[in-house]
Amino acid sequence: MTWSQLDWHALDRLRAGFLSGSAAAGPYWQSPSDLASYDFTYGARIGWKWDAVLAELRLRHWRPCARTVLDWGCGSGVAARRVLAAYGGTEHFTQLHVWDHSPLAVDFALAAAQAEFPQLNVAPAPPEMLQGEVPIGLLVISHVLNELNSTARAQLDGLIARASAVLWVEPGTHDVSRQLGSIRETLRATFNVIAPCTHAGACGMFLTEHTRDWCHFFAPPPSEIFATPDWVKFGQRAGIDLRSLPYAFFALDRIPAPPAPAELSRIIGRPEHFKPYARFLNCDASGLEELELLKRSDPALYKQLDRAKGPLLYRWSREADKVHGGEALT
Repeated sequence: MTWSQLDWHALDRLRAGFLSGSAAAGPYWQSPSDLASYDFTYGARIGWKWDAVLAELRLRHWRPCARTVLDWGCGSGVAARRVLAAYGGTEHFTQLHVWDHSPLAVDFALAAAQAEFPQLNVAPAPPEMLQGEVPIGLLVISHVLNELNSTARAQLDGLIARASAVLWVEPGTHDVSRQLGSIRETLRATFNVIAPCTHAGACGMFLTEHTRDWCHFFAPPPSEIFATPDWVKFGQRAGIDLRSLPYAFFALDRIPAPPAPAELSRIIGRPEHFKPYARFLNCDASGLEELELLKRSDPALYKQLDRAKGPLLYRWSREADKVHGGEALT
């Protein structure tokens, strides 16, 4: 796929369906060209979110023990391909299964994965995997919450119950993020929380005082897209800000998380920068709290919080809600 081959009208139709909610009514792919055009544009943006998630998991020294992957609700299959690439492809994984309610999507996702990983065993998920008691390795879920009916949600719950690990990425909107957070809460009893949390306790977002907040982060898009006229045209036609890639996610594993530095904190969303100070919502084992960093207290840290592209994971030096310094997780 190239920009000259792109089916702009298909992208317009897909975008209209996503915005109206009609995409949740059933399969919306009409041709392989739909999927190729989507994968090249919207799928690339989803891939950048996955890149950010996977970079954080590497930073936190986590890698899946499972050798098999199930990409459920695969769409064009970009999520599974990013996961496979992040962990060495066939150097680690032996098999990829995919499922989608659209046979066109299944065929596209399988072909794309096979092209990128020719030695990998790829296949549609068999019925006994979707509905039986067969153990599942790594379960990959991406951008499906807005499209789940009760039947699909029940099937997904059954798959999660048989998975050894789960990676789930969604758009970083208020409603979707809080839905994902509520699912994370129900799974804490049977899984270890790897990320984004720096603790295994209850999520502070569900306290009454935080109903307006939501757990979300921002992935950095490749800088070269801003100098690419076709990407600029795509952003204008789709009505999206190419600079903003908000996402929500969680990573769960049956195996305990790798050891992390004590008192590790996570910044939710983006810090707000004012002339004399930066302000941000901080999450750690003690809960959610709004903290402030005076610029004069640590000018380098103040600047770093404004420019950092990776996950905002820190150990703070602080007194009450005032931060005096901090060390990023590296």
